[in-house]
Amino acid sequence: MKKVIFILSVISLFLTQSLYADVADDAIAEFKKGNHKKAVELFKKSCDNGNAKGCNGLGLMYAKGIGVKQNTSKALELYKKACDGENSLACFNLGFLYDDGNGIKQDKTKAIELYKKACDGENSLACFNLGFLYDDGNGIKQDKTKAIELYKKACDGGDGGGCSNLGVKYDKGDGIKQDKTKAVKLYKKACDVNYARGCSGLGFMYYKGYGIKQDKTKAIELYKKACGADNARGCSDLGVMYFKGDGTKQNKSKAKKYFKKACELGDENGCKAYKEPSKANIKINT
Repeated sequence: MKKVIFILSVISLFLTQSLYADVADDAIAEFKKGNHKKAVELFKKSCDNGNAKGCNGLGLMYAKGIGVKQNTSKALELYKKACDGENSLACFNLGFLYDDGNGIKQDKTKAIELYKKACDGENSLACFNLGFLYDDGNGIKQDKTKAIELYKKACDGGDGGGCSNLGVKYDKGDGIKQDKTKAVKLYKKACDVNYARGCSGLGFMYYKGYGIKQDKTKAIELYKKACGADNARGCSDLGVMYFKGDGTKQNKSKAKKYFKKACELGDENGCKAYKEPSKANIKINT
């Protein structure tokens, strides 16, 4: 299974916070208006008043260097304060810092502990990341059954990555009985919340007619959505369809455009097809 990137935008993290109203809510409003320094001021006021939500928000600003000089150590300190105050999003953010090891010493054991605390607090992002670590056997003994359980919890909590990865499990029969129909439903659920990999996975199912009636027009629509959200596979597979005139009118100039984007996004097949299409084995990714 392709490694999943954990980074999320700052604003999406703010929007997942749902604790009681506070100065922190005013800070979020200022952040969304682009008033970053004012947001920092308000998050600090909230945090100083003992609100974990404010501490987490201020930690995010320091982590990203928005409205304040970037300072990972300060972000860590603030996340810890918020996490100790039972803010599950802060526990996730702190876990991510240890997981990623960017600016601090990487510590998968601490990351797992924090993701578990956040997941137990119903943070679906943490359930997803914890599931991935179990799936990959990274920092913990590999356990596909546990990974599936966590992906399901993440998906049920509205996390597109959880739905997509659970879809892959059913699609491939990896750690669970293969069920293409269930895979289709899960990819669709992921795509419906704009998780690009879910869209490309669903596009492939329509392209092949796996678990659903074959529909190459629908596959193209889904690959376009995935590619538009910077999913390399969506771009590469879309390039293949235009290159071969498969399900659409052949258009090699369009194909080249999509292969180029796939290559820029790190897809090896896309790079080969873009640079030397006559020598590349141009086919849909499986």
